[in-house]
Amino acid sequence: MYNIENFIKVGAHFGHPTSKWNPNMRKYIFMKKGGIHIIDISKTIKKINEACQFIKNIVSSGKQILFVATKKQAKDIVSDYAKKVNMPYITERWLGGILTNMSTIRQSVKKMNVIDRQKIDGTYNMMSKKDKLLIVRLENKLKKNIGSISKMNSLPACVIIVDVKTEQIAVKECMNLCIPIIGIVDTNCDPRNIDYPIPANDDSSKSINLIISYLTNSILPYLT
Repeated sequence: MYNIENFIKVGAHFGHPTSKWNPNMRKYIFMKKGGIHIIDISKTIKKINEACQFIKNIVSSGKQILFVATKKQAKDIVSDYAKKVNMPYITERWLGGILTNMSTIRQSVKKMNVIDRQKIDGTYNMMSKKDKLLIVRLENKLKKNIGSISKMNSLPACVIIVDVKTEQIAVKECMNLCIPIIGIVDTNCDPRNIDYPIPANDDSSKSINLIISYLTNSILPYLT
């Protein structure tokens, strides 16, 4: 199922310069080359397999997984795969409290639903131009920030994060709520708080795409 050559081709083994490493990544590093840490792909594959087994246990019981990636090279990849498996995702700015203050998020979702109803029942058409403009602005803002999680009615059973260093706020919220994290961890990351760390290049879009594809493929058989 997993071919080391595929990971090498997409540069998944390339870490950060040795001067920027996190010592806690030591066990996942194979060697140094040209001032760059090289990740041990055999351990990457092992960790992906562990993560996939965990994912299967979650989705087989009908629970949701939240995908998170706000960095430019990962946003489109993650949103496409999340949509493919019908899971919620966040690829815009992480709003503090998305998980720890779900009631506030649900209120925002209700506002979105009210706007949708107003457009269907004709209320929107009866508004003044100024009110319509305000409604459109609010709708666009809500859809951008929480549209992709509008169907997440409860806390996710797991969160998949690309670049746990960039998404530190998301990591902290998951930790506070004891939500398991599957995270792609580069050599500059701290893997200690990640339940299922996947050591790999988290800056290469091709590397991200390959790893996320394996994770989502483990979900596909359980979709109804």
